[in-house]
Amino acid sequence: RVTLLELMMVKVSDKNSVTGEEMNVLVRHAGFLAVCFQEKCGAVLKLTAAADAQDEEALVTIRLLDVLCEMTSNNGQLEHLQAFPGLLETAIDTLRLTHLAGKQAVNIFTATHAVTGQEEISHPAVGFKSHLIRLIGNLCYKNKENQDKV
Repeated sequence: RVTLLELMMVKVSDKNSVTGEEMNVLVRHAGFLAVCFQEKCGAVLKLTAAADAQDEEALVTIRLLDVLCEMTSNNGQLEHLQAFPGLLETAIDTLRLTHLAGKQAVNIFTATHAVTGQEEISHPAVGFKSHLIRLIGNLCYKNKENQDKV
């Protein structure tokens, strides 16, 4: 699943190579990805326990968020996702929960790295909060209703 999402990320990121037909397919799949993210977003919170650092559901959720951020950066998919029921609320709630989880345990959601010798160690969840903020910002872009919700 992670590999498939990474392939989608590459396709969505390369805006010049997406044809009209492919754009329609991506818009149809955007709703499915949003639902998957809404259902799985809590899995990332499990990453605060060191034993779950490679939790597959959490890694899938992180990639889902990355793809949704890219999709909401594209005007063709933005309007569809801005109107998607519950996506903005889920992103805001998840941001609150990750903020609280970061205060209660080792904060794996910020871009701090532990350096040992020449090797830099980073957690898969690093940057998750910033991507949530990006998604929230994209969903509020030129959308008064979503701005009022935030």
